[in-house]
Amino acid sequence: MNKPHISFEFFPPQTPEGAEKLTAARKRLAALKPEFFSVTFGAGGSTQDRTLDTIRHIHAEGYQAAPHLSCVGSTRDNIGALLHTYKDLGIKRIVALRGDLPSGMASIGEFQYANELVSYIRAETGEHFHIEVAAYPEFHPQANSARDDLLNFKRKVDAGADSAITQYFYNADAYFRFVEEIRKLGVTIPVVPGIMPIVRYSQLARFSDTCGAEIPRWMRKTMESYGDDVESVQAFGCDVVTRMCEKLIAGGAPGLHFYTLNQANASLQILERLGYR
Repeated sequence: MNKPHISFEFFPPQTPEGAEKLTAARKRLAALKPEFFSVTFGAGGSTQDRTLDTIRHIHAEGYQAAPHLSCVGSTRDNIGALLHTYKDLGIKRIVALRGDLPSGMASIGEFQYANELVSYIRAETGEHFHIEVAAYPEFHPQANSARDDLLNFKRKVDAGADSAITQYFYNADAYFRFVEEIRKLGVTIPVVPGIMPIVRYSQLARFSDTCGAEIPRWMRKTMESYGDDVESVQAFGCDVVTRMCEKLIAGGAPGLHFYTLNQANASLQILERLGYR
């Protein structure tokens, strides 16, 4: 049986040392022949130049690169210029997101929702880009209701999205339920689970509290019991995430997208257990 495709997400490094470490991590991850590497983009274009630089490096190394585009705080002209830069570079995939308004920025910009960005990309560049959008199996923290969140997702698909990557989660049933519900709405695009390896519990708890991704109580309590024992947290995390990935693959997930935090070890350990070489 063919294994689902894999992909990896990075954030643009801020220092030359960070760039060197990312290049080394990327080389190790590239040995698994991922479908693409994506690179995050600060809302309002706050990391625009660094995102573009990182995408250039990935593309020059011969790998498929997928830049994120966050529309909040951006203008049509700015997004349009970036799209044409990426098109001229030979980039074929975009991750189109709403993004959060950066602290201190007063204007939401010319786009309010991700479906508007997807429509704009299609209007500007036709079918050139494969457009990825975000999905939230445990629902977006700002959604008025579960139903509203599903309909918001459908609007992005109707606007022209080709596939979706989910927010990370640790409950496979949430993913399967989400896919079941969007299929009832007539949505047929692939939805790839986003996977967050567990490296440090305090960092994960902070991320999760911010983005609304639930860490089940039994997982929180177990990791809290390890205190400063980072090795035990990582071993536990590897076991838990690997078992979840096995369940996702068995249930028909079309791929796995790893949020690497610019590190290779944790993702590689999980993928090795899953039989990727």
